[in-house]
Amino acid sequence: MSEHDPRQEHLAYDLNKVLSSVVGLKTLIPDDAFTASLLGTERSGNGVVIREDGLVLTIGYLVTEAETIWITDNRGRAVSGTVLGYDQETGFGLVQALGPLDLPAMELGDSSAVREGDAVVLAGHGGRRSTVKAQVIGVREFAGYWEYLIDEAIFTAPAHSNWGGSAMIGADGRLLGIGSLFIQQSQGGGQPVDGNMVVPIDLLKPIYDDLTTYGRSSRPARPWLGLYGTEVENRLVVAGLTDGGPADQADVQVGDGIAKVDGRPVASLADFLRQVWAVGPAGVSVPLTVARDGELLELTIESIARRDLLKGPKLH
Repeated sequence: MSEHDPRQEHLAYDLNKVLSSVVGLKTLIPDDAFTASLLGTERSGNGVVIREDGLVLTIGYLVTEAETIWITDNRGRAVSGTVLGYDQETGFGLVQALGPLDLPAMELGDSSAVREGDAVVLAGHGGRRSTVKAQVIGVREFAGYWEYLIDEAIFTAPAHSNWGGSAMIGADGRLLGIGSLFIQQSQGGGQPVDGNMVVPIDLLKPIYDDLTTYGRSSRPARPWLGLYGTEVENRLVVAGLTDGGPADQADVQVGDGIAKVDGRPVASLADFLRQVWAVGPAGVSVPLTVARDGELLELTIESIARRDLLKGPKLH
């Protein structure tokens, strides 16, 4: 047994029962889907049953634009599912089983109480062989180049090899978050360690009723630019563009330095995203100042809602 395998005698909850709530997900996406080239047309990962009728919480990139979904339990039984809801801001996705799962629902915990140093279990589909005893090594801001930002993401180590949609389980056996990314991160100024970024469960609670009723949050959609930013030597630089996206159409170019949004200087990727979103909801014109070949250029990007590009049922 590895030192990172959780042992029942060290836990205050029934590990096997809790792990039975973690399922496997396999999805098929059309070849012409917007996310097909980035995320692939066949995706697999995990989900967590959070309601007795077979409602499964997962990370949204597994199910975005999915036309076929299979849910598999730890006994090898499989049932089909359908996307019930997806939230662009948090990255959470909800899948409803279309047949009986007969699995217990994992209770939601309180991720606001998570602190650096806490012991947790990261669990994927497959029972104990797919679990990792981990430690929280940070709770901090995370900015993703795909126009994604979480104020208090949870970082854990060691890494789980099948992190997508995995369950982060607290000391009381409740669900604290959903695994999203593999990340190498520094710990205490030493060598980088392999770990995971987990989306905290508290982000689901304010939008849960909207997602289960309408399929998406009632909040206005954020403006999307189709611009991939990265920080290089204390500068924010355009590293990529979505072909035909708003930034591409506005003549933003790869290699441009992003100097200002709506006249305000930009300090970081997170700062850039917050400033863009502060201009207004999706559809707003976003003034952008970029540095190119020693000159400052004033551009205007006509933003859109990213969800309008996605295939699948239109969730109201």
